[in-house]
Amino acid sequence: MPEQRLLFQKTGRAKYISHLDLMRTFQRIFVRAGVRVRHSEGFNPRPKISIALPLSLGQESVCELLDFGLVSGAALSELPERLNAVSPEGIRVLEAYDAARKVRELALLEALGTMTYDAGAPEDIAEKLRAFFSQRSLVIQKRSKRNLADVDIAPCIKRVSFEQTAPDTVLMRALVTAQNPSLNPEHLISALRQLQPALAPDFTVFRRLEVYDAAGKVFR
Repeated sequence: MPEQRLLFQKTGRAKYISHLDLMRTFQRIFVRAGVRVRHSEGFNPRPKISIALPLSLGQESVCELLDFGLVSGAALSELPERLNAVSPEGIRVLEAYDAARKVRELALLEALGTMTYDAGAPEDIAEKLRAFFSQRSLVIQKRSKRNLADVDIAPCIKRVSFEQTAPDTVLMRALVTAQNPSLNPEHLISALRQLQPALAPDFTVFRRLEVYDAAGKVFR
């Protein structure tokens, strides 16, 4: 049976909801809205829903994608209003539609990072950051489930730009690979902390802006 897909936002206080809790939240949202979704078979059936590219805790997004199977309860055009009526603060469904494309076609993601320097940003910070991330190789240590591994993240960075908007604030806009391999935008900050700590911010908040296929077209 064909699947359906939600485009939704996760912002504000909702950014502190973990991925597993977000899945449980959507299960409750569907129930409260009176929308029946397909379940797995067996002794302990569960709603068959999945979220592409789970966010790290503390990150916001205005382009999250959730796949599900609609059984009954509402037409797709009615779903955003019905789901939003029973959703918690920070979770907002923007669109519901038939999922014509496979998630494996999703290749790139664009993120905005707000970098804050408690003592003020270093002089010429934007230019220094551009020079740092223009290097052909950026080998950092990334933690896997078992150990630490050296990984070159430079090939995963497709585009990155910086703009100083206040004495203590720099905006980073980055386009990175989303799958095969994936690069969490937070690893850009890890690269600074490991390789050029004088340029590393004291605090960074990321917001996912958009996701694309390999050709650079918006993925839906």
